Amino acid sequence: MAQHRHARVAIVIMTLGAMLHAQPALEHLRRADEAYRARQGDEAYLHLLRAIAMDPINYEAQWKASRSEVDLAEATGRLTNDRLLDAALMHAQAAIRLHPERAEGHIALARAMRHRARGAGVRDRARFAEPIHSAVLAALAAHPHHPDALHALGMWHADLMRMGVVARRFARSFLGADLFELANWDEAQQLLEDAVRNDPGRIVHRLELAAIYADRGDKARARQLYMWIASAQLVDPNDDLYKRQAADRSQRLGT
Repeated sequence: MAQHRHARVAIVIMTLGAMLHAQPALEHLRRADEAYRARQGDEAYLHLLRAIAMDPINYEAQWKASRSEVDLAEATGRLTNDRLLDAALMHAQAAIRLHPERAEGHIALARAMRHRARGAGVRDRARFAEPIHSAVLAALAAHPHHPDALHALGMWHADLMRMGVVARRFARSFLGADLFELANWDEAQQLLEDAVRNDPGRIVHRLELAAIYADRGDKARARQLYMWIASAQLVDPNDDLYKRQAADRSQRLGT
């Protein structure tokens, strides 16, 4: 009887210890969310790293750290920022190990891999195509209407369709004909339109949808979206960058 009592006491002590240890991590996570909403990406990232140091099995801190690392790599204008993108991959994979049944970790992994692929040659872009596709499908299986998952799959289609003829032929030997043939403009457009419909206030969805319209020759709808972006409220840390990109793309549309 006493042995059972001691065991229960030990469990209570361990539980309280874990709770006390997690409290500072949760406070850093709260501050990270506040900073991210205020579009202070550097500060948000610092709090997320501190949260992970205190509580490495915090799923939310792991996937949000990956998101911030890609944001920061994107903001530098150097998509081959290996240190940040390697960290983004690492944190996304950690999140997936903790909760493979949730969407956010898979979305973070797909986004990190896409940005790494964009700074790579044709061979590496082809190599990333299958794992990006798999990660996005896992995210959609967990959350079929998640706007970021819809966005990621739409961009997977668009990125493959934007390869030049020679690059596409070269990539087929790595992708395989079956996977390569899945990519098409109709799916890219529909998925980005769905992302906009599910998350209408985000600039990034409309920015990439406008680019797809432009690629398909629909300049009128592309221009309409670029005009919307010009007056849109800033929400995400990189929205200033997205606005500049929209203005530049709008000018290059011509008449």
